[in-house]
Amino acid sequence: MRDTVSIVVPVYNAGRCIADTITSVLKQTHTDHELLLVDDGSTDNSREIIAGFLSETVRLLQNKGPKGAAGARNTGIEAASGRFIAFIDADDLWKEDKLSHQIEFMKQTDAAFSFTGYEFADENGRGLGTVVRVPGKLSYRQALKNTTIFTSTVMFDMDKLSKDDIFMPCVKSEDTATWWKILKTGLVAYGLDENLTLYRRMGKQLSSNKLEAIRRIWNLYRNEEHLGLIYSIYCFCNWAVRAVARRV
Repeated sequence: MRDTVSIVVPVYNAGRCIADTITSVLKQTHTDHELLLVDDGSTDNSREIIAGFLSETVRLLQNKGPKGAAGARNTGIEAASGRFIAFIDADDLWKEDKLSHQIEFMKQTDAAFSFTGYEFADENGRGLGTVVRVPGKLSYRQALKNTTIFTSTVMFDMDKLSKDDIFMPCVKSEDTATWWKILKTGLVAYGLDENLTLYRRMGKQLSSNKLEAIRRIWNLYRNEEHLGLIYSIYCFCNWAVRAVARRV
């Protein structure tokens, strides 16, 4: 059975970094993949840079009008044809054996949903030595308190899931909301505790704005998951402690 991986990349004004991201995908030791780059209305030179990489397995998809990260990923999911679907953001980088290690891990654990460890990196893609370790498993209740699942490390086995399962809602922190939606069905996410991804901090204003991050996670608890006030406070406190620890 072919182990084709469909790799979805939302692109918006990523001209400074998209070539490095594409190159990190093309250097994967697991070569059976298609790269789906979804331009979400870029006004810089992103499309021109991507054009230099296009081939039968590297495709540029165009959203009609900006739809945000969730809408761009959903366009890529819709077009995906591989057994596995993986995500990487337009400014992040994968280590060369990321796909091969993760696919083998998913086969060993019979996982439908997996994620890996990662390392914070500077704008030039140099690791900063801060590596995020991940647990072996996360259930829905555990994930509410621990948002360690990083989008650029996620992979799904579409032999076990449907595209409807993984389409992302158009809300802030759409990725976390998606993981919770999937896990709420009783599925467990399996964590591969290897540093296989570099999380570049450049241009991630939402992620670096601590006050906005607090608002987003609280909104998810109260307005998306409809958790009670006391349980929301309990989950939030756990989230805050772990969020700080990831950056130490």
